Amino acid sequence: MNYTVVDELIKRAFDEDFPSGDITTEALIGPDLQSRAVLLAKEDGVVAGLEVFQRVFTMLGGVECRLFREDGESVHSGEKIAELTGNTRNLLTGERTALNFVQRMSGVATLTSRCVQALSGSRTKLLDTRKTTPGFRYLEKYAVAVGGGVNHRFGLSDGILIKDNHIKAAGGVARAVEKAKERHGFARKIEVETESLDMVREALDAGADIIMLDNMDIETMKRAVSMIGGRALTECSGNVTPERLRELGDIGVDYISSGALTHSYSSLDLSLRFIDE
Repeated sequence: MNYTVVDELIKRAFDEDFPSGDITTEALIGPDLQSRAVLLAKEDGVVAGLEVFQRVFTMLGGVECRLFREDGESVHSGEKIAELTGNTRNLLTGERTALNFVQRMSGVATLTSRCVQALSGSRTKLLDTRKTTPGFRYLEKYAVAVGGGVNHRFGLSDGILIKDNHIKAAGGVARAVEKAKERHGFARKIEVETESLDMVREALDAGADIIMLDNMDIETMKRAVSMIGGRALTECSGNVTPERLRELGDIGVDYISSGALTHSYSSLDLSLRFIDE
């Protein structure tokens, strides 16, 4: 995990949540009081972001956090995931920030794991997209990987993906691929988004390395995969739901990409509970 990125995100969260201190806690709790608390699962799922959760309290100081689970492991409702001991003020001040990180990341990992399980037995791999929460992409993509998915390009600098508006602006599929090759040669793989069999044929003829089959019906995708015949990698995208994954995987595409993994997940229900001494 890249702690430079993580620490910056935590600092921003601190600035957002208590720019002038935690006035409630500071009014009620003495500076030297010590407490214990446990992180509990309130529903079944896959945990992710436990190191980030722990890091929140490390940065606040005065709190020891023992983790009983690792990222990627399944947890069950009522299970104790971590125990924290230390400065009561810092436990209270960091509670929401720490939970915000770990609940969201665990939600992504849980949804991804369920989707990967739906593809079990298929050679098709599950990809994420750039449809992430602004500023939270590193952690959401990390959580996808923890859940068993595969990270697509992190950002626009990491891969050539020629989409519909690129094609229109560049003057067609062939011209767009040609321009990409002129600029990058063989240094980068070129992916082309297609919406019809005619576009698939154009992308093949132009020498695309990866062909995305976007928002096609099942029969059209089957014909597209047959047409491509292994001459390029294939990616299915658009209207991908957990219920359709098995059917889509049976088509024989190499990859299925789903924006839902990082924009339509539900945070995993976790709770930080103080223990009476």
